[in-house]
Amino acid sequence: MSKFKAVVFDWAGTVVDFGSFAPMGVFVKAFAEFGITATIEQARGPMGAAKWDHIQTMMAMDDIAAQWEAKFGNPPGDADVDKVYEVFVPMNEKVAADYADLVPGAKEAVDALREMGLKIGSTTGYTRSIMENVLPVAAQQGYVPDNLVCSDDLPEGRPGPLGMYKCMVDLVAYPPAALIKVDDTAPGIKEGVAAGCLTVGVAMSGNAVGKTPDELAALGEAEVDALRQHATQILKDAGADYVVDTVADLPELLRQLDSAA
Repeated sequence: MSKFKAVVFDWAGTVVDFGSFAPMGVFVKAFAEFGITATIEQARGPMGAAKWDHIQTMMAMDDIAAQWEAKFGNPPGDADVDKVYEVFVPMNEKVAADYADLVPGAKEAVDALREMGLKIGSTTGYTRSIMENVLPVAAQQGYVPDNLVCSDDLPEGRPGPLGMYKCMVDLVAYPPAALIKVDDTAPGIKEGVAAGCLTVGVAMSGNAVGKTPDELAALGEAEVDALRQHATQILKDAGADYVVDTVADLPELLRQLDSAA
């Protein structure tokens, strides 16, 4: 029997959407609606945060803030973030389901964790309206977690701990050390750290690498390792206790942790 009671997974870049592609183009398109040029690199920077916070962080970037002020005559404020957010959410709702394929090995990993007696929770930087499009696609592939906490369900999102606290209540799983938070982004890892949970980062399927399995397969070993080290450092800097390539590696890690107990 595992000393852990639950594993709480992120969604995009962790369990679905290998490479975390769904929101990237939408952020760029949403800013373009206001005549602002944003890059994919800029869009990837705050990934993992609630989407309103993500847009606010992008708006504060020197290049984007300068473009906004030049076009509208004032530095971007919260009301401007609201405007971009109102454009972004419907766009993301439309495309999220197209990027909801499970990460290879994810279903098998979740099945193995359930066989260990673990509950399966989930938190996300997506709004609930976006997740309503993702949930049925994931369910068709056999992934139905025991709960879901979205970015707009609570007064505060990542990197704060409230989403994890809600998981503890929903799953009746405690103390915090009995839960594992699994995520591909710094804000998601920090969410777990803030709640006092053990944290596991996933490097190769996530936002920091940002490549499909086919793109990774086309790279040389040294290139792949450089990407792995880059992503691992981001996750470790955020407080990850462990880092694996993908969720497919998680059951083995948990077996090792249990045997070391």
